[in-house]
This record gives sequence, structure tokens and C-alpha cells, in this order.
Amino acid sequence: MKNIQPELRTVNVTRYVTPLREGGSMPAIAEADDDFLYVLKFRGAGQGLRALIAELIGGEIARALGLRMPELVFAQLEKDFGRIEPDEEIQDLLRTSVGLNLALHYLSGAITFDPLANQVDEKTASEIVWMDALLTNMDRTARNTNMLIWHKELWLIDHGAALYFHHAMENWEEQAVRPFGLIKDHVLLSQASQLEEVDALFKAILTPEKIRAIVALIPDDWLIRDNTFESIEAHRDVYSKFLELRLANSEIFVKEAQNAREALI
Repeated sequence: MKNIQPELRTVNVTRYVTPLREGGSMPAIAEADDDFLYVLKFRGAGQGLRALIAELIGGEIARALGLRMPELVFAQLEKDFGRIEPDEEIQDLLRTSVGLNLALHYLSGAITFDPLANQVDEKTASEIVWMDALLTNMDRTARNTNMLIWHKELWLIDHGAALYFHHAMENWEEQAVRPFGLIKDHVLLSQASQLEEVDALFKAILTPEKIRAIVALIPDDWLIRDNTFESIEAHRDVYSKFLELRLANSEIFVKEAQNAREALI
């Protein structure tokens, strides 16, 4: 089968609909020039561009693994977009987010996943736990599941807290082979009984070529904001190498998850 390079569409934001005041990132529902609604993640909010990079890589890895993710798009915000916004805090956010942002297709009518009311089979739970351990995603807990039920199916959202190594990249090689202790708080850990089977399956899917194709989606404009790297490509390359090294040593984070699950049950 031909390996198709993943692509993201680019839309222009035409209307700010309403803020979603959740966490520190202040996402919003916005309308674009394709007449669809999106959950817009702003480059000027919270952890800024690093959160957008984690959102992009995490979302596209989830999609590559066959997990349900709303479509991700690049969202262009023009210079004068927030000029008539009456809320000063939102106006500041829009002003600092001019340029290319990231957005997820809005799943109208979706409800938040409730671990007490919604059941997840053991294979799906194992797939999500494995992926979050790979990505070091700390934000899939019972308090904040970052999963939705839409048309009776489970959808993943919000990967902006993943890949936290990129907040201190100097020792990325060391961080790539560390266990992920926070997996003990994962909302689906108790059901994740098939981690070894999923590990073998998913490592075959996430080839170096696939990883590099996903990382290649990061816009140049989101990279090299400090003096850590000599070039944009050197910065981009660390994301690929981090994930490739973590995959090559996946038994470390798989064992950590298995031990944490045994402690639960």
C-alpha cells in the first residue's frame, strides 16, 4: 500500500463564537470560511506554540493508530480579527494569536466521557493507555478525561499537555527512555489488560517514516523560538528522534503501566 503523506487543511477564522473557559489555554468555539465550527486552540495562550505542537503530534498519532480524533486543521487568524471583541482578556488573546493556530472540528452534541457511566473495552483502553504513555500525556485522568462520546463512539481530544519534554529539551535523550510515572492516574488504566499485544501492533504502525511524516506537519513558524537549536530542521528533528527512541524502548513505559495497573487491581 502506498504511504500517503498526512496533510492538514488550512481554514480562515471568520467568527469568534464563544469561549470555552477550561484550564489555562482558553480555547474557543469559532467559525471558519468553510462554514464549519471548530474548537480553536490559540498560539497566544497558556503554553503557546509548544501546546499546539503537542496537540498536532498527539492528534495525528492517534489518527494513525486508528483511534477516533476530530479533524485537525490549521486556523489562520488575521491581524484585525479581535478589534471589536468587548472582553479585554479575549481581545489580548486574539491579538497575540495572529497567524497560524490549530483547531479541532467541533463535535456538536458530544458529551464528556464519564468513567462511571461509559464502558470501554479492554483492547481500546489498552490502546489509549499505550499511546498516552508513549506521548507522556498527563491529561487523561478521572478528573479531566479529555474524551467525548459522540454518536455512541469514543473520541479523543486535547493532547496539548503531552510531550512535556519539550519544555526542557536539553536532556531529551534521557527523557525519552524514562518511565511515565503519571500513567498511574490514567482513567482507563484498570481496563488496560492488553498492553503487550498493543505494543507489538502499534510499534509496527508507527514506523520512523510515519513518525517523520507527522512531525513534518509542524509549521516552520512554530519552531525555534529560542537559542536551543541551530535551525528549524534541527528543532523539528528532535521531535522525531524523541518519539523514535521512546518507541525503541517501549518496554520501559509498558512495564511501568503494567505495574501501575497491578497496584490498582
